Amino acid sequence: MSALSRRTVLRAGAVGAAAAAVAGSLPAAPAHAARTDIGVSVYPFPLGAVTLLSGPFLANTGRTQSYLSFLDADRLLHTFRLNYGLSSSATACGGWESPTTELRGHSMGHVLTGLAQAYASTGTTSFKTKGDYLVAQLAICQARATTAGYNTGYLSAYPESFIDRVEARQSVWAPYYTLHKIMAGLLDMHLLAGNAQALTVLTAMASWVKFRNDRLTLTQRQNMLDTEFGGMNEVLANLYQLTENSNHLVAAQHFDHAEVFDPLAANTDALNNYHANTQIPKAIGAIREYHATGTTRYLDIARNFWDIVVSRHTYAIGANSNGEYFKAPNRIASELSDNTAECCNTYNMLKLSRQLFFTNPARADYMDFYEKALYNHLLGAQDPNSSHGFHSYYIPLRAGGIKTYSNDYNNFTCCHGTGMETNTKLGDTIYFHSGDNLYVNLFIASQLNWAAKGVTVRQDTTFPEAPSSKLTITAGSGTFAMRVRVPAWATGATIRVNGTLQSGVTPGSYAVITRTWATGDVVDVALPMAVVREATPDSATTQAVKYGPIVLAGAYGSTNLSALPTLTASSITATSTPLQFTATASTGTVTLLPFYKMHGQRYTVYWNVTTTNPLPAFVAHYLFNETSGTSAADATGNGKTATLAGGATWVAGRTGNAVNLSGSSQYVALPSGILAGASAFSIATWVRLDAVTNWARLFDFGTGTSANMFLVPSSSSGTARFAITTSGSGGEQRINAPSALPTGVWTHVAVTVGGGVGILYVNGAEVARNSAMTLTPASLGSTTNNWIGRSQYSDPYLDGAVDSFRVYSRVLTASEVSGFHSAGL
Repeated sequence: MSALSRRTVLRAGAVGAAAAAVAGSLPAAPAHAARTDIGVSVYPFPLGAVTLLSGPFLANTGRTQSYLSFLDADRLLHTFRLNYGLSSSATACGGWESPTTELRGHSMGHVLTGLAQAYASTGTTSFKTKGDYLVAQLAICQARATTAGYNTGYLSAYPESFIDRVEARQSVWAPYYTLHKIMAGLLDMHLLAGNAQALTVLTAMASWVKFRNDRLTLTQRQNMLDTEFGGMNEVLANLYQLTENSNHLVAAQHFDHAEVFDPLAANTDALNNYHANTQIPKAIGAIREYHATGTTRYLDIARNFWDIVVSRHTYAIGANSNGEYFKAPNRIASELSDNTAECCNTYNMLKLSRQLFFTNPARADYMDFYEKALYNHLLGAQDPNSSHGFHSYYIPLRAGGIKTYSNDYNNFTCCHGTGMETNTKLGDTIYFHSGDNLYVNLFIASQLNWAAKGVTVRQDTTFPEAPSSKLTITAGSGTFAMRVRVPAWATGATIRVNGTLQSGVTPGSYAVITRTWATGDVVDVALPMAVVREATPDSATTQAVKYGPIVLAGAYGSTNLSALPTLTASSITATSTPLQFTATASTGTVTLLPFYKMHGQRYTVYWNVTTTNPLPAFVAHYLFNETSGTSAADATGNGKTATLAGGATWVAGRTGNAVNLSGSSQYVALPSGILAGASAFSIATWVRLDAVTNWARLFDFGTGTSANMFLVPSSSSGTARFAITTSGSGGEQRINAPSALPTGVWTHVAVTVGGGVGILYVNGAEVARNSAMTLTPASLGSTTNNWIGRSQYSDPYLDGAVDSFRVYSRVLTASEVSGFHSAGL
């Protein structure tokens, strides 16, 4: 494998942090952290507070811990010692750690973090002992920096001239990426393993970083940032939070990459053809800089990045990238290859998801994504047949792909490194806390010791093999609220406390159970799972099969495939083995297995599914009666869940609640293809406008500026307008109302199109029609950008509240529209 032939710079995995809501797995509030994070309301437990019980996560952890125990520390130190003129008789490592590879030394940071996390989780002193030895030997190297001809504080396995090459914009393989890994590993050894020397070495490195960058002009620094630098802004911001030394914050902000940050701050998706895992750590650094400074622009950058990547660049397994690069938005079916789904990317997306949840725990979708990516991508990226937990680099998603893995000493890719980190902190996100609140985020067999409350909680589950979990208070008592995540996919979920059914169990939110708990109390969580198909946004017939949140892949043994098999969706049948199904495909009978269990054979994750289910007459109905989270349920039962985006919130509605949109970046995203194939449609809703801005969209369904249909409360003519087009604004077929919609009052609006006639209604009465409408939703294809409150263009966002949004694949009659208005529905 030639890494440089794939790209000129490499990926990053940001590790560690220094304050309460660290991106990694640190205690909620280290006693020696000088600064409290800004904007954080939920906190992780220390790694040692959560014990994994028997199951796949514990098995993965054990294999990686065995590997960390096996690794020869002196082999890892070999190139460091040679770089500082010290002798070494150790055998050189191979792969990306060979003495001639420019990225050499990056694995040192991964190993330090892995050892620190393993020690913090288990208390096994051998992990700390090995980590302490590595730190002490690195300190010896660093102390010889000036003797070796380097500037004070420089520490690496390659010469400092590599940094000269970055500053001169000469070709070099991501030296700051490697330095970030080492620095993050040192920080973790200090915070998690109590190594004071690690902080001394790290502080000297940070001072060197500031020295190198202070000498450059702003233009020189920005140009330098075109070369991958990992999470330098993250680790330096973490060090600032730990020490309160403002020099570290200055150094962190030297790595704010305007070329990437500026579009993200404006909520613009400009990621096409950017190396994916070069950008993800930058977003992690941005959220850490927000926590350090309170500057909301950093929060906007991180939050917008997450929304953009998850909604437009993510495969069914929760991964992203093809050939390590982001592609054009919503390109999934056309981006299936052997080089998809780099594991480092997902490792970092999970770190970002945690940070954002700490900032806004109302967004349950952060943890829904975490579950999706953890189970379907990272859990299955480790080889279960390897006693040392060998790890995948890419996860092929082409038909006929097969997973490949690392080895002991001749691989050392970035994903081999982040695999060591992922699998030594698998307990870090199962539970969070905030005051008198306990968040249960993931259904993983484990035991929590909540020391501050004197309570122990045991979670017994074989999820996802069984769609349930049992939480038992095994020791202690006290009054607190248990907040249990109800996944967006879990329609019909129930929660019982000591056998009593609980209310307020809404998919896509956290169910809150407040009581005085006592030893022996039991919470039973039932999470019904169903077979569903997830179509790609760029091809309605390219689909993945899921059972609940679990992606099912077709098992093809040694048979390679040259194209997606065609699946007969109606043939999918459960077997007696949990999570195993059979189906009929164009290749014959095929077994479907959970993708995380797919090892040692070829497979397909995506299928060609030519049969489509006809749209129901009543497609979707969004009551917006939720009070928290970012998921809006579909009251029809059709499962067309909507997602609040950009920070949209809940507010009192026409009846119950409504979604509130502020006119700046907030909107609601509806499922792709929601009206695909419809030859007629109706949309009816209540809206209360707080301001009327020309071209702000009440709704806009489309795939961009060429093909879309929308309703605006006011056009440039000052009147409400519905329009549909397949050829841009010049080809619009329109229905123009006599006036704009009013502000400050709830107004019922409906539009119907069918049989060549389009009618616009306001408050139950027809206000305009067009009897020459030849375009319908079927003309637009399977639309991917279906939004309430947002435009396909760079138009203003809607400023107001929306309630009871109804979508039909038929024409509502005038009496039906009038009836909805009269009844307030």
